Amino acid sequence: MNVRVFPSLLLVLSTLVIPASTQTPPHAVRGYSVSVFTKSVPGKYTKPDSIAVLDERIYIGYGDGNDPAGLDGKSNQIVEYDMSGRALFVYSVVGHNDGLKVNPYTHQLWAMQNEDGNPNLVIIDPETRHQSVYTFAAPPPHGGGYDDIVFRNGKAYFSASNPAMNPNAAPAIVEATFTGNSIEVVSALEGNATAKDVVTGASVTLNLQDPDSMTLTPSNDILLDSQGDSELVLLRRPGRSNQRVLVIPLSSPLGTPQADDTLFIPSEEGFILMSDTPGDTVYMIRKSEFIPGTAYSAAVATDTSGASVGLVGRLDLSSGEITPVVTGFGSPHGMAFVKTHHDD
Repeated sequence: MNVRVFPSLLLVLSTLVIPASTQTPPHAVRGYSVSVFTKSVPGKYTKPDSIAVLDERIYIGYGDGNDPAGLDGKSNQIVEYDMSGRALFVYSVVGHNDGLKVNPYTHQLWAMQNEDGNPNLVIIDPETRHQSVYTFAAPPPHGGGYDDIVFRNGKAYFSASNPAMNPNAAPAIVEATFTGNSIEVVSALEGNATAKDVVTGASVTLNLQDPDSMTLTPSNDILLDSQGDSELVLLRRPGRSNQRVLVIPLSSPLGTPQADDTLFIPSEEGFILMSDTPGDTVYMIRKSEFIPGTAYSAAVATDTSGASVGLVGRLDLSSGEITPVVTGFGSPHGMAFVKTHHDD
């Protein structure tokens, strides 16, 4: 279609002052590309965070800047998208949504609310879109809330976020059991557990002040991000007599990183989704061919001058080094990998 521009309009446009953007667009290193998958919709849902993928549907939880302890009584939205980023359905959950995972055994969506206190869990059936609300039988023993979720060998584990004590001798990861719509928890990892430092080999006593996101490694171990502590904790064989705990101090060429989320690439073909919460944007990161098993983390790195940069980078679990592949984000949060074909 041809567009005709009148001279008077050109004169008006020439006098307009368009303010420059305050944030440099994200930049990808050679071999990677970055583009927008979807953006917030002001007045409906903002501040994207956790991302979950089920078949060819993508679910993104929006925090809206609401109270992370749920004391404002507001609700958050979880938006269902297709592979192209088109919104299909919006779920509303009471409280501040943070953790969002697909249960691989039931194919239901688990959404955790209120990571700073007064937590509740909503389980969503994506086929019927029915929601079931679950409450905790007792206040969290660490004084905060629950954040992320992992499923391992038929069991569900929650990260115990926002601990109210320092040193933290309360649970940092709990195992959940259900009776009706009530949840009881037992400790799977203490905040002051003894761990082996993978970099130095020394035995150290943890003091986990910011348990946050969790994921499973390709070896079926639980990897916990203690965000504010700039470290990852690897829990091997949880609940068994030979359980082991490793701690991985994080580093990066751009400064000390605080990681928010980590994923392990499951397939050669696909793309990474990452939510830049203050930027109200979910980005798509592509590579011509991914290496299955490679770990990537979303983080904010701060140098000695106090300058910080949001990034996504390759994670080396043996050294804790995060090598940036895309930089220029505000504050990266949730991540997920979307397969674009079925592996043989």
